[in-house]
Amino acid sequence: MAHAIPRILTTALAILLISCAPLLAGDRFTDNGDGTITDHELGLMWSQTDNQGDMTWQDAQRWARFTFPTSLPSPSDDWRLPSTEELASLYSTNRYYDGYEADCGVDVKIVRDFSLSCAWVWALEEAHVTARLYDFRAGQTYMDRKAKSHGYRALAVRPLAPVQ
Repeated sequence: MAHAIPRILTTALAILLISCAPLLAGDRFTDNGDGTITDHELGLMWSQTDNQGDMTWQDAQRWARFTFPTSLPSPSDDWRLPSTEELASLYSTNRYYDGYEADCGVDVKIVRDFSLSCAWVWALEEAHVTARLYDFRAGQTYMDRKAKSHGYRALAVRPLAPVQ
C-alpha cells in the first residue's frame, strides 16, 4: 500500500501536467477583436471566419485580397489565400474534440478559435483549371476545378511582418 500512494501521486501529477501543457506553453492564437486572429506559431494573421457562402477559386482570391481587408479598421494589401500547409495547421487533431456542425450541415474540425460555414476551404495552390482545397471534415487536401463553388469557402491570411 505504501508503494501505491507515490505511484498514484506520480500518475496524477503526470495527468495534470499533460492537461495543462497548452496553458504552460502559451496560446498559439490571439483574437484581435476585429475579425482577425494572430497565429504566433506561424507568424500569420487570419480572418476569423470564412466568407460565409459558396464561391469559386477566382472569387475566393478576390475576397481574400480585396473584400475581406476592407472590413478591417486598418486594411492591409498583403492578404491572400492560405497554402494547404497553413490550412492543415488549423485542423483539430484533438481526439476529445468532435468539431461542430457548420451552417452547410457537415461537421468540421477546425481549431476552436475559428468559425467555418462549411468544411471545404480554397487554398493558394493551383494548376491550370484546378486548384487545391482543404477538407476540414477529413483533414485532407484535394484538387478540384476552379469553377466549382458548391460548399467551397475562403479564409484570408497575411504575414505578420510586411512583405517587402
